[in-house]
Amino acid sequence: MIGKIRQKLISQAPRVISNTQAIICPICDRSIPASQKDAHHLIPKSKGGRTTEFLHRICHRQIHALFTETELANQFNNATALQDHPEMQRFIQWVKTKPDAFYERVRKSTRIKN
Repeated sequence: MIGKIRQKLISQAPRVISNTQAIICPICDRSIPASQKDAHHLIPKSKGGRTTEFLHRICHRQIHALFTETELANQFNNATALQDHPEMQRFIQWVKTKPDAFYERVRKSTRIKN
């Protein structure tokens, strides 16, 4: 069963490259295969956010591994702000060398764990 948010996103027109139906990840600028598509709330739902955007699953997990919900709501509530963070820049440079369908487990930052 598909959740309400995912159903709504599927019904909306995705960001498209030329005439193909490839959705582009706003974090790493790579094409997102259907198996790796995750909906991310730009401002967390717990902080009143409603807007979502499709990201690679690995990019989405990395964001939540590095930042708290409060940080996401206050400072990192758009793709540009996320891309400008030094740790995200390191991650983006690394993930750009991987195939579009690549996925690896992401671990929480020690700063977030403590």
